[in-house]
Amino acid sequence: MPGQGKKYYRIGEVSSITGVEPHVLRYWESEFPQIRPKRVARQRLFRKKDVELIVRIRKLLYEEGFTINGAKKQLAREQRGRVPVSSRDRPANSRKKEILGQVRDELAEIERLLDRF
Repeated sequence: MPGQGKKYYRIGEVSSITGVEPHVLRYWESEFPQIRPKRVARQRLFRKKDVELIVRIRKLLYEEGFTINGAKKQLAREQRGRVPVSSRDRPANSRKKEILGQVRDELAEIERLLDRF
């Protein structure tokens, strides 16, 4: 993370670090109470833990396919120490990836069996 020794990051810096637009960061701030930037002279100043949380939220929403509500629930689970997600709560894309992984493993096993002949 750039500026490792810094205590606070401005919204533009956080945007550059995380790849999340400033208007989206402001929206997420209203949706995720865990994001609490310090406000000084109408500036939002984010701490390292805020930036790390934003990176986690970005991953949940953009890579793992969670909705805002699903991401809120997952973050709450993680904060309580219950990281695993039940298949009922798992986003469709993650479930599909899991099934595809199982199919891939089974096909690899079939290929190993066929190689014997």
